[in-house]
Amino acid sequence: QVHVVESGGGLVQAGGSLRLSCDVSGRTFSDYAMGWFRQAPGKEREFVAAINWSGGSTYYAVSVKGRFTISRDNAKNTVYLQMNSLKPEDTAVYYCAAGYYLKYYSGSHYSMPDHYDYWGQGTQVTVSA
Repeated sequence: QVHVVESGGGLVQAGGSLRLSCDVSGRTFSDYAMGWFRQAPGKEREFVAAINWSGGSTYYAVSVKGRFTISRDNAKNTVYLQMNSLKPEDTAVYYCAAGYYLKYYSGSHYSMPDHYDYWGQGTQVTVSA
């Protein structure tokens, strides 16, 4: 069993920054690709960013590219999402997810929720105008 726990959410003004963290335990962290998704009230869960097992490949949604950066520290079993230039439309619950079989895929597969096996409970990010 893999446990995924997000932290770092909060309230920030538009234009500000936040860094989300996601701690993973239970299995070998480097066996898993990691992704961040978000869900706003009344909307479906959407892909935000993902990173492969080594950190050598990253993927971003068009809406966050250039503003958000995903990274991982395999020694600390942690993945991060640095969010800059935040906008009110970034307001959502942010979820971290771990995908084991994504090591066999690349590209668009990383944006598909069905490819992730373990999910955290989410952390709220609210951006005020």
